[in-house]
Amino acid sequence: MTYFHGLAAVLIAGALTWLLSLPLRNVSIVDSLWSLLFLLQAGVFAFGAEHIGPRSVLVLVLVSIWALRLSIFIAWRNHGHGEDRRYQAIRARNQPNFEFKSLYLVFLLQGVLAWIIALPLWGATLTANALLPLDVAGGALWLVGIAFEAGGDWQLARFKANPANRGKVMDTGLWRLTRHPNYFGDFCVWWGFYLIAASAGAWWSVPGPLLMSFLLMRVSGVTLLEKDIGERRPQYAQYVARTNAFFPWLPKR
Repeated sequence: MTYFHGLAAVLIAGALTWLLSLPLRNVSIVDSLWSLLFLLQAGVFAFGAEHIGPRSVLVLVLVSIWALRLSIFIAWRNHGHGEDRRYQAIRARNQPNFEFKSLYLVFLLQGVLAWIIALPLWGATLTANALLPLDVAGGALWLVGIAFEAGGDWQLARFKANPANRGKVMDTGLWRLTRHPNYFGDFCVWWGFYLIAASAGAWWSVPGPLLMSFLLMRVSGVTLLEKDIGERRPQYAQYVARTNAFFPWLPKR
């Protein structure tokens, strides 16, 4: 039942955020909510467990760091910029009455996706035994992920803050190794959570990271963003030709 309590929590959070989006006329605020949905569920799972073991504490700490950093960064990045062009396109395609449709097309949908992805967070709380080497491996992979995600965001923010870089394509630092270090970082974070869950015996929670990987690489991540950037910046094609899309590697000659 605890897992379904998580679903109820994220749907309520999504509905409340939808109500906030109506006077703002901006559904982009769901991006700041996204990571917090996992923190909310992690709390529900941990405190709904029969015993809070070291693994539950580890997952709760790691989720808190990841979720709060990402939510604060997105809120800071989007402040004062109005509704993101991706959501403007969704709004245009779903008229009339997008204000009501956005409840299920955007907010509740993201809640359900977050609920499925959170399977490892639930699985990690089902046993209270001591940490094992697989937990350490999961934590190490999470650390790699947070370094790529936070490092990539920081490097890109600095690049964009320099007026001399207006219209240019970021291709240094982590962005020299992959066109999307932040998405690759997210990928590592969630497979790290899966290793921790698998250490608890929850190998069946693999649909969570698989769905996150699919979203990052094929839906709302790489595919959607690159289509938008390619249309706005013709020189991006040269960057694409020499830099891996997702998994980091040295640039091609």
